[in-house]
Amino acid sequence: MTDRLPARRYDLIAFDWDGTLFDSTAIIVRCIQEAVCDVGGERPSDLAASYVIGMALPQALAHAAPDVPPERYPELGLRYRYHYARHQDDLVLFDGVLPLLERLRARGHLLAVATGKSRRGLDEALHSVQLRGMFDGSRTADETAGKPHPLMLQELLAEFGVPPERLLMVGDTTHDLQMAQSAGCDSVGVSYGAHEGSAFAAFAPRYVAHSVADLAAWMEQCA
Repeated sequence: MTDRLPARRYDLIAFDWDGTLFDSTAIIVRCIQEAVCDVGGERPSDLAASYVIGMALPQALAHAAPDVPPERYPELGLRYRYHYARHQDDLVLFDGVLPLLERLRARGHLLAVATGKSRRGLDEALHSVQLRGMFDGSRTADETAGKPHPLMLQELLAEFGVPPERLLMVGDTTHDLQMAQSAGCDSVGVSYGAHEGSAFAAFAPRYVAHSVADLAAWMEQCA
């Protein structure tokens, strides 16, 4: 007798990138800190730098460096990109992510990325880890509204003709979960990225996964 898969609850699953699929949180924190120091700002704490991960870059850097005057934001952004480029080859997918994505595709889910990265940055990352063709759609912060605004998810819903209750957002920050809540979508938080899982409760995620294996097990039964 053949085992039957549970019926799909979600047609479209949208993933955040950094800290959810890609093991990049520590490097991004260091790059933010170095960029702020480069332009004469006070070095943000690890907590302050990690909090802004997932936001659009200008918004994130301004929040992380409140003592840097606005006229220096363009320079701040350039310095962040400089430091990030130096570490780009150090970034890898979390163990277990690729089999998870392949399994979800085999079950017939549409997969998307909703990220605070730029379009150029996401495309480079997808190419570097040979993930082209894995995702059916994506939205980046420079082509739509940055998180936690819900526009990224609203555009994906419209693109695929999926009602909000059939989209699941997976992310490692409160920005991701707040975005999903504002779009009327369910969410799953992952506690192994930028934000502590204890911060997620206010946004009522369906689940908080503490590892990729934990996420995969929940997805198998509940997604």
